[in-house]
Amino acid sequence: MHQHRVRTHRSDENLAREGQLAWKLAEVATDPVEVDADVTEMIVNRVIDNAAVAAASLVRGPIVSARGQALSHPVSIGGEGATVFGVDSARRTSPEWAAWANGVAVRELDYHDTFLAAEYSHPGDNIPPILAVAQHLASVRGLTGRDVVRGIATGYEVQIDLVKGISLHKHKIDHVAHLGPSAAAGIGTLLGLDTETIFQAIGQGLHTTTATRQSRKGEISTWKAHAPAFAGKMAVEAVDRAMRGQTSPVPIYEGEDGVIAWLLDGPDGSYEVPVPDAGEAKRAILDSYTKEHSAEYQAQAWIDLARRLHEAYPLILDDPDRIESIVLHTSHHTHYVIGSGANDPQKYDPSASRETLDHSIPYIFTVALQDGSWHHVDSYTPERANRPDTVALWNKVTTREDEEWTRRYHSLDISEKAFGGRVVITLADGGEIVDEIAVADAHPLGARPFARADYVQKFRTLAGPVLEPAEIERFLSVAERLPDLAPHELGGLTFVAAPGVLTSVETPKGLF
Repeated sequence: MHQHRVRTHRSDENLAREGQLAWKLAEVATDPVEVDADVTEMIVNRVIDNAAVAAASLVRGPIVSARGQALSHPVSIGGEGATVFGVDSARRTSPEWAAWANGVAVRELDYHDTFLAAEYSHPGDNIPPILAVAQHLASVRGLTGRDVVRGIATGYEVQIDLVKGISLHKHKIDHVAHLGPSAAAGIGTLLGLDTETIFQAIGQGLHTTTATRQSRKGEISTWKAHAPAFAGKMAVEAVDRAMRGQTSPVPIYEGEDGVIAWLLDGPDGSYEVPVPDAGEAKRAILDSYTKEHSAEYQAQAWIDLARRLHEAYPLILDDPDRIESIVLHTSHHTHYVIGSGANDPQKYDPSASRETLDHSIPYIFTVALQDGSWHHVDSYTPERANRPDTVALWNKVTTREDEEWTRRYHSLDISEKAFGGRVVITLADGGEIVDEIAVADAHPLGARPFARADYVQKFRTLAGPVLEPAEIERFLSVAERLPDLAPHELGGLTFVAAPGVLTSVETPKGLF
């Protein structure tokens, strides 16, 4: 692994392609290095993880809408089309629309994997566009499960490397600007494209997916689930254009009117982006971590801590009148993005949207403290949010930035990287309860790290209400054989909803 320095260049400097970040990333995508066994194992886990959270979202509004849009488009003539979660695998649509529908389903509950460093990310968002293209072209190009694994390994590597080196949120740019390039690179690896073609696709993928972070601020809307799916859809289309010989703005990162100069640190800005050396295995996925709970990742450890406190002090914490205040000492991000430092009144509003509540650590900590558990549906219902004792305690919870927790949050030393903090509960009688947690229980360094059995159980739990038992077992048997799947088997990497599930909700009408 080496550090590639990225800075703005004047046009008259004529920065060579080989010196551009997009080219370096394209070289990563074309490196034929094999995927390590433990990386392959984790890729299978994340395919299962994505399917689990997608199943739990099948009848939620954003997914119903996105699925309706996707199924309004016919299969394109260049391949067999791609599957859409919940729908019979024989009913295909074009790959960019499948990436759209499945991407929304994966992201809606904010319940799949995460990586946090200079920027934030859900690298599992790479899987829907890569898999959609694989299904579409499986027979045409003879693509196998091994090719899918290679493509996903690249998608994770590129996104996580960008996240380690370049902060977008500092300039209020949404984190999916790292996803467009990574998904394009992953598709390039999947298809065995050349460096020049992938380079052009990465540039277009970045250029078309830069947007502001207002989608994650204030009154958070349903677009939060659509944003990464849009980036995946744009990546598919960017690869298609690049394969047809169409080019991208160059240099996309370093140009004097490029991304760094005008959207990020400006003409004097520079970054160090880690890039694997030629022949070095792509192992970045192993630095990422999934979620046990359906909430913003920075809330995962706090839910576990609240659960622990609930068990230790049930008589005290059940009564808001016994508590004077609760202060969560935590990282800059947790304080300013999902904490009281955001200064968003919506984070204390019982009538706020689910998307807003899952970005409110005061709400999440309160409910987990009172219930001793967390549920992807029940913990967000209007009835739960409006409970008087919850509202009373909720308004006593604030966050405060702690420099040490901020340092650990940004550390690239995985052994000390932390996403929790220290809680100080001041009681009405003057006493205190103080405790802390560094990482979530499900984190690789946590109390109960997620392993294959946990991913399988997560799928069984979330899919149980909407899939037939036989379909659950069929999907798991296919997913666990991912590295060995033949071209005709890739279409099995989806699932069909039980009879009546999809028809239980009305599909809204639009243009298509």
